[in-house]
Amino acid sequence: MKLISKYSKFIPYLYYIAVISYWFTDVNRSDGLTAYPILLFSIPFLWQLIKPNKQLNFSLGIVFVCLSSYLILAYLSDLFNIIDFSASTRTFIIYGGLFVFTNFLMALWMIRNSIKKAF
Repeated sequence: MKLISKYSKFIPYLYYIAVISYWFTDVNRSDGLTAYPILLFSIPFLWQLIKPNKQLNFSLGIVFVCLSSYLILAYLSDLFNIIDFSASTRTFIIYGGLFVFTNFLMALWMIRNSIKKAF
C-alpha cells in the first residue's frame, strides 16, 4: 500500500504527458514537422517528475482547472445543442465527456498534491 501511495502522486503528470504524446502523434501524421512545438507543452510535467516544485505544481493545477472548466462548459453547450444522436455523435459524447472530466479530475488531483505538501 505504501508503494501505491508513493507513486500515485505522479499519475496526473503521466496522464498529461500521455495526452500530449497522443496529440503530437495525431498532428504529426497530418502536419509533419509543424507538430514538434506541441512537445514543448510536456516540459513542465516532465520537470515535475524529475524535480518536483510546489509552486509549479500549484500553478499547473490552477491553470488546468481553469482550462478544464472552460472545456466542461464548451462540452455541455455542445451537448445541449446536438439534436440528432447518431452513432458517431454518441461516440463523440462518450469520449469527449471522459476526456473533459478526466482532465478536470487530474487538475484537481495536482492541486490536492500541492496543498498536501504545503501542510
